[in-house]
Amino acid sequence: MAKEFTIVANHEVALNVAQHQLAPYACDPYNSRGRLIDEEGSNNRSQYRRDCDRIIHSTAFRRLEYKTQVFVNHEGDHYRTRLTHSLEVAQIARSISRNLSLCEDLAEALALAHDLGHTPFGHAGEEALSDACEEYCEFNHNIQSLRLLTKLEHKYAGFDGLNLTWESLEGLVKHNGPITGPNRNKDLYDGSIPKAIANIDDKFDLQLDKFPSAEAQIAAFADDIAYNNHDIDDGLRAGLFTIDDVKQLPMVGNMFRELHNEFPDIAEDRLIHEANRRMINRMVIDLTRQTIINIDDHNIKTVDDIRGLDKPIVTFSKTMTANVQAIKSFLAEHMYNHYKVARMTNKARKTIKDLFDVLHAHPQCLPTHWRRKIKDESDPKSRAQVVVDFIAGMTDRFAADEHKRLFDMETKV
Repeated sequence: MAKEFTIVANHEVALNVAQHQLAPYACDPYNSRGRLIDEEGSNNRSQYRRDCDRIIHSTAFRRLEYKTQVFVNHEGDHYRTRLTHSLEVAQIARSISRNLSLCEDLAEALALAHDLGHTPFGHAGEEALSDACEEYCEFNHNIQSLRLLTKLEHKYAGFDGLNLTWESLEGLVKHNGPITGPNRNKDLYDGSIPKAIANIDDKFDLQLDKFPSAEAQIAAFADDIAYNNHDIDDGLRAGLFTIDDVKQLPMVGNMFRELHNEFPDIAEDRLIHEANRRMINRMVIDLTRQTIINIDDHNIKTVDDIRGLDKPIVTFSKTMTANVQAIKSFLAEHMYNHYKVARMTNKARKTIKDLFDVLHAHPQCLPTHWRRKIKDESDPKSRAQVVVDFIAGMTDRFAADEHKRLFDMETKV
């Protein structure tokens, strides 16, 4: 339904915010469970729109421009970064949410925030930092995203973090499924609750044993759709594999063959882009259709019905699930383990490990304002958490430069 607001400042402005009718099982931005710290509502934006805007204006979001997706930033201007990836995920999440009459703003907020906690150098950097600090504290990018959103961003006068809504925090924490209980993702969670999540859950009860909203589930699938397709795009453009190589994949190969028949003289760069956009579209349509079937099969009426299920409501069809798994297996073999990528990821792991080891052992090497964050320098766990926060926030470029400053005698400190 259309909603009307009146803004009164130096003059009065009538603003009509047009919003299509949400499904009864959507998260209603005008019926949010609120924020950890109460704030006066906005008179021209919904609760979830404010969450989106706060994420976009955060320091952590800006840094994603210089954080690795697969290729390190200096390897080329046209490869995806964490920032462009997050924007692509947001666009796909909004499209799917619109198709299903769900809340686009909430899906967008979750898509924009999902990678905020990533280290420099992508998953290689994350694995290296997790291994380096495991004796003292836990680290993964999902936990770090939560720390940024609830603690580490220092912009607002009244609170640390961004003070996002319950639905945004719930969706971020559980976008891969429940953390506790019989339906948890057993590949990711052993039933214990990571400390950073437990701290928020104690204050805000995120219902860790339940599935999140459909919008959060959509954001997770949008992530898969985006990276599977743009990694094929980037891998082809980087010469890690060829179009003939990808033709072995059932859906992807058929797509390229269809395009060759439809446009026999098409240039390769146009061919790659056209195949990429059509594959994304087919995945979006498949996810939409199958989710509608799931909603009908389970007689879903409310968002609590979705949270109370023993399985996710948002899914691909069985055929598309198999196609996506084939793409992931192909990319693992031909891209992520390609020797050119492997050489760079090994450099990245060494860089992150070196940074952690020296800064943890010698906290006097930290910038002064970061060293002051350590509550007890004699406590290795206290040192480790600050060092982890410092390193995780680095861009690729800053991490490489900091490594030179700490280990290269020729580089100025």
